Amino acid sequence: MAGLVELSDLVVRFHARTGLFRTVAIHAVDGVSLTIEAGETVALVGESGSGKTTLGRASLRLVRPASGSVRFDGRDITDAPERELKGFRRQAQAIFQDPYSSLNPYHTVREAVEEPLAVHGIGTAAERTDRARKALEDVQLRPADVFLPMYPHLLSGGQRQRVGIARALVLEPRYVVADEPVSMIDASSRAELLYLLRDLQATYGIAFLYVTHDIASARHFAGRIAVMYLGSIVEIGTPEAVVERPLHPYTKALIDAVPEPDPANRLRERPVVPGEVPSAADPPAGCPFHPRCPRFMAGRCELQRPTLREVEPGHYAACYLYEDET
Repeated sequence: MAGLVELSDLVVRFHARTGLFRTVAIHAVDGVSLTIEAGETVALVGESGSGKTTLGRASLRLVRPASGSVRFDGRDITDAPERELKGFRRQAQAIFQDPYSSLNPYHTVREAVEEPLAVHGIGTAAERTDRARKALEDVQLRPADVFLPMYPHLLSGGQRQRVGIARALVLEPRYVVADEPVSMIDASSRAELLYLLRDLQATYGIAFLYVTHDIASARHFAGRIAVMYLGSIVEIGTPEAVVERPLHPYTKALIDAVPEPDPANRLRERPVVPGEVPSAADPPAGCPFHPRCPRFMAGRCELQRPTLREVEPGHYAACYLYEDET
């Protein structure tokens, strides 16, 4: 059965100027395929610069892919003109990382949350206010009437992010990209916001793409984890499988980097080589991770890029360590 969001062989490139008349292509997303079912949460995990945010933006058609396809609810929207995407825009929303810059400081909370409704011409002024009030109640900004006339500078970081969540949900979307939604929030509020998102998902059946560098939070929030490195997905599986039985050396390195109270529990393989991250403008020919991989196999890993294969039921890895396994 087709998923709500289907990304197939997606490639996104940007061009950076390197001289007066010379530019270079930056491979932000390089041949990614990913399906997100209705009501599912998929966590996209990786280092800064791995292409996570660009993939999320491409799934919202905020950037246009160089090749591949984006399908939403069975409809190919890869090359659809903007005038034909209004219905899609209503069903697909984003929660941004920075709650301080994502809200207009000159707009009240009521104006911020009502704006998507006004853009889509939904309801009368009174009906829009009622929906904004309900959205604030849903994100536990109560009583809503106290928050509606407030300006962002009067709110804490956690409260601002809740306003951002309310603004994303006021249109009752089916798909939401949550791009590092708690990374700039006080540590005491992060778990609370993630539990809030999970409750809202259960209530409204929203599909989430949760973009994060924190594999620990992904384990508790997501139904599947996709690990991304240098524009490619290198491993996909359930949180239990990916965290407890990581297959790809890069995933193992990410888990190894998570602080643990007992150092004896850390992975004992040779650590990833520091300072050797390949440039996205000049990606390696074979496996993108091979210049840093502690399990590098000469004559194989640098020659051809491995594809995702099912190593165990529902658990996929793009690594030559498993090419001869069934």
